[in-house]
Amino acid sequence: MTTPTQKLSDAGVSIWLDDLSRQRLTSGNLQELIDTKNVVGVTTNPTIFAAALADGESYREQVSELAKEGVSVDDAVFRITTDDVRDACDLFTPIAQATQGVDGRVSIEVDPRLAQDADATSAMAQKLSQTIDRPNALIKIPATEKGLPSIAATIAEGISVNVTLIFSLDRYRGVINAYMQGLEEALENGKDLSTIHSVASFFVSRVDTEIDKRLDAVGTDEAKALKGKAGLANARLAYQVYEEQLETERWKRLAAAGANPQRPLWASTGVKDPSLPGTLYVSELVAPNTVNTMPEKTLDATYDHAEITGDTVTGTYQQATDVLNAVAEQGISYEEVVDQLETEGLEKFDKSWDELLATVRTALDEAR
Repeated sequence: MTTPTQKLSDAGVSIWLDDLSRQRLTSGNLQELIDTKNVVGVTTNPTIFAAALADGESYREQVSELAKEGVSVDDAVFRITTDDVRDACDLFTPIAQATQGVDGRVSIEVDPRLAQDADATSAMAQKLSQTIDRPNALIKIPATEKGLPSIAATIAEGISVNVTLIFSLDRYRGVINAYMQGLEEALENGKDLSTIHSVASFFVSRVDTEIDKRLDAVGTDEAKALKGKAGLANARLAYQVYEEQLETERWKRLAAAGANPQRPLWASTGVKDPSLPGTLYVSELVAPNTVNTMPEKTLDATYDHAEITGDTVTGTYQQATDVLNAVAEQGISYEEVVDQLETEGLEKFDKSWDELLATVRTALDEAR
């Protein structure tokens, strides 16, 4: 019997696990998910590493060595996280080779404290890429307005990028422009465009969480009927933007030079509202050439009982537009929501980074 995760893969959706820890690597758990649940990539972020490091057993030996070397907390975090990502890249190398680099990808984020400094972000992206030294690593750069130039600059250097924290359609257009600008510069610099890959991480459930809260505050039956719909509508319209960009002359010139499309990636796909189906942001966002990065709970639910019925995105654009228009008619500002979500997303990563530093600082102190 074909599993739901296999059906998802067959429909053109790459399943990436939204989690990484040394324990997953050393126990064989990650390999098992590759073998049984169609996982073909991994994403990380400061929150994921903070959780992994909180379970210190797997890291005790390395922390002890780093303590003896007398390294700083920042350097220790850099060494630990890049080691995990490098090992995960090695695990996924066969998939990367089999898919010409499309999948088998492992993402690592630049220090989120640099999100408003384009030059520092670009420098950090290069340092991460050089340190990990694996062609299937993806460097994550937040899609802040100030992050867009670093995305272009990093792509121009031939480094593959996962653009993260995208909430709005306008910002997504800016991300696509930055990717193409980077490719154009890479081409001028004599880079092989076929080796450069990128995904654009469009966040889904957080949009519903914020808009649903505002719909509840409106309180009418009409408002409540829109709950759980805006996140999907926003993501589906993002896919329309992706399709439209592939038809532009600018993109066609780059494709002719060997460029790879920047695939939409559905992020934040764990359902926060218990009244909604646990696989909502999987089964309702099936479209060719996309990635769905799932926390393990969502992956398990998908494997167990998701109903995958083929493409659920193409042709839904008018309906999606109607949903967002109806939300606006309730007095809810789309721009205000997406701006707030970006700010909160950066704050969450800053907080997680602080927790990560504190965890490692304590571990280093105890080891000294």
